[in-house]
Amino acid sequence: MTDASQWIGPVGDVWAAEWQRTDRSFAGLAPHLNAAAIQAVAGIPAPHILDIGCGAGATSLALARALPRAEVTGIDLSPGLVAIATERAAGIANLSFAQGPVETLVAGQAPVDLFVSRHGVMFFPDPVAAFAALRSAAAPRGRLVFSCFRSVALNLWASEIQAEIFGTPPPPSPAYVPGPFAFADPDRVRAVLTEAGWQAVEAVPVDFSYRAGQGDDAVADALSFFSRIGPSAPVLRAAAPMERAAMIGRITAVLERHRSGDVVDFPAAAWLWSAHNPSGEAQ
Repeated sequence: MTDASQWIGPVGDVWAAEWQRTDRSFAGLAPHLNAAAIQAVAGIPAPHILDIGCGAGATSLALARALPRAEVTGIDLSPGLVAIATERAAGIANLSFAQGPVETLVAGQAPVDLFVSRHGVMFFPDPVAAFAALRSAAAPRGRLVFSCFRSVALNLWASEIQAEIFGTPPPPSPAYVPGPFAFADPDRVRAVLTEAGWQAVEAVPVDFSYRAGQGDDAVADALSFFSRIGPSAPVLRAAAPMERAAMIGRITAVLERHRSGDVVDFPAAAWLWSAHNPSGEAQ
């Protein structure tokens, strides 16, 4: 479980240091999310867009450039990530960033035409309350579009590496626990969004290639990445030296299997969710 204090502190700092490799890993998914977001505000002359868990700003930047009349705001808990996003957005007049919990900041952003998120909503401590707060700030034609991982089994970058660490990967938690696979179960997500008051809730499966490493030594690059980011990172850090060395050897073998030339790519699977404000009125 990764809580808000970790995103504000050490976890957010690591993601800020690794933003380029993180953006690279999602490069195969980003066009699907960005296209869905742009379609969601089609016909709105100057939409107000809020990017939830914006990270280093990739989605915010893409939408601000594609929709020059839009007002795009990215929000993230991590000061380090917001600083990088702000630096990347220099000179883009219709894009700004804010640091803090979206549940607290969203009321000051109302009315919002589109809430969008690339894998940022699975970390809400109380997802029903968070999505209800978003809907309360939604414009009369407000929309919600976000991506999240499907099951661990379909995301080989996680399942195969976890199998090498744990032997048998731990089963999914029956209760909601914030984390990268917290929204893998579509029934859970549908129930959360419905309880929060969103309607026309739909999910589309998207398969993409998760790029873990590239370059002259793509395997070493991928190993470095997974030692810093993802479910394997804290386990590797906590392991005793001999145990860690053995784990690294087994993980390296997995990475070699997925290396093709100068890249290490894994099959990955996401949900692309959409919903809208049902009342046609700001809440």
